[in-house]
Amino acid sequence: MEEFVKVMKALSDPGRVKIIKILQRRPKMCVCEVQAALGLAQPTISSHLKVLEEAGLVVYEKSGLWVNYSAAFGDKSPYAATLLGALRHWLEDEPEICRLFEILPAIRREDICRK
Repeated sequence: MEEFVKVMKALSDPGRVKIIKILQRRPKMCVCEVQAALGLAQPTISSHLKVLEEAGLVVYEKSGLWVNYSAAFGDKSPYAATLLGALRHWLEDEPEICRLFEILPAIRREDICRK
């Protein structure tokens, strides 16, 4: 039951759900790109990503100086796998999610980190 509760708690925050949705739409985003999309502080984004990673909902890989985050496939947990699959279809018409999807193409780490 602990694994189930961990996944459910991870998805109980709207910010974390938004992170999953944008990472499902655009894999391999760095913290600064997620931060630019959501308009939250960097420590908040990092904290959300850690919770999502511990629940098996997000994975990361290091690539040079970058740490790239992507939505997981749910390999670690059947609960994560089921909810990630459902989230691919849920909330697609939600205005906040649609707005995030619209701005994603303009968010580029090269532009953000140059500032």
